[in-house]
Amino acid sequence: MLDILIKNGRYADFDRGALVYGDVGVRDGTIAAVGSVAEDARRVVDAAGKIVTTGFVDIHMHEENFAREGDRYDIALRMLRMGVTTAVAGNCGGQSQSVAEFRNCIERLGGAPCNYLLLVGYNRARRLLAGLGEHERASEAQIDLCAAHLASEIEAGASGISFGVEYDPGIEEEEIIRVIAAQRPGVFASMHYRDEGEAAIASVEEMIRIAKATGARFQISHLSSCAAMGQMEEALRLINRANEENPLLDYDTYPYNAFCTHIGSVTFDGDRFERLKAANAPILIASGAHAGKIVEDRALFDQIRAEKPSPLAVVFEMRENEIGMAVANRECGMVASDGVLMGGLGHPRAAGTFPRILAKYVREENALSMMCALKKMSVAPAGRMNLVKKTRVAPGYDADLVVFDPHAVQDRATFEQPNLPPAGFGAVIVNGRLAIMDDEVVDARAGRFIQSL
Repeated sequence: MLDILIKNGRYADFDRGALVYGDVGVRDGTIAAVGSVAEDARRVVDAAGKIVTTGFVDIHMHEENFAREGDRYDIALRMLRMGVTTAVAGNCGGQSQSVAEFRNCIERLGGAPCNYLLLVGYNRARRLLAGLGEHERASEAQIDLCAAHLASEIEAGASGISFGVEYDPGIEEEEIIRVIAAQRPGVFASMHYRDEGEAAIASVEEMIRIAKATGARFQISHLSSCAAMGQMEEALRLINRANEENPLLDYDTYPYNAFCTHIGSVTFDGDRFERLKAANAPILIASGAHAGKIVEDRALFDQIRAEKPSPLAVVFEMRENEIGMAVANRECGMVASDGVLMGGLGHPRAAGTFPRILAKYVREENALSMMCALKKMSVAPAGRMNLVKKTRVAPGYDADLVVFDPHAVQDRATFEQPNLPPAGFGAVIVNGRLAIMDDEVVDARAGRFIQSL
């Protein structure tokens, strides 16, 4: 007997590049049958009028900070509600806790809403182990110390490395190359660029050089917040050409025209406030005591920057048409949320990224075909992370599945109400367990910590 039988839907056949009518049967965490399935099941999901696809893989998000927020899930629940069955955390160099701490907490809580992979953050290692400040250069001994730490965290279960170079400008290009080269061949590495806007092209060129020099599976993080200020066309031209020569290089992006980061970070140093004001790019405080307030006064801006922990700020600096260019690029590129929360507050991308792609860019604007969008949200990032068993709706593959109504799927989170859950998800299955049914959470512990190298 099957555990779950999904009937009457169309499933995504990525080998044929088409949606195909057929049933999908699940048993013991695995897809057991696809096509005309007559076997009985303990639970039947009617997918009439709906699409069945591999679970979405968010290759760039920021995990629970269990030390700060306690033993509870927040962002992982939002991931689950928008069809994410696997999330890659520890991005931008900012790993919130060690691999052992994170892994142990998930096990202690009896699982997680979605599967979690964790990257080891280089910025965290640089600060905690080497004691380096944001602008300080590292000595050879300090670089070696950090590289050894990365290797030990990978041995403990991390699935790669992340760098947040804009946040620690003292990190040099040769330093990045050296620490990546010290890891196992083909390691996964993601990088938050050195600078954005007018400096975006130089930043993209640096990342292309690093990818070529290291042979890593190199991921350019959230390209939209780097180059959607007038530089996207040239950035994509460079990336597409580099990807053709070196397919190990790729990028991720999210579908919003505002970025979000801690207001106390160096990205807001110097005259950034004045430059944003001159460009008519509002700064919205997204967490903390001033959440929901637009900052128009320099004195208040400085006051909020001094708060500990540093609140999240949302900046409306990017161009909508260039966001669309990054999302719809056909040569390469993946969808990711870059979701980050503090005290349950933050940017709507943490709750709306994946349904927004399906609603805005597929259904409303026809900028992407359904199959192309599904590939960017599931198969491509799963393949990048070597999660081969999560790349097909086929017998023997993992039963991480999403059932959604293409006519009703919709993001509902806004900058004013970033916590609103999406609509249109008939079912989400994680590791063979029904986790979402008709947009409601029915099992928030089906996910687990996994490592994939």
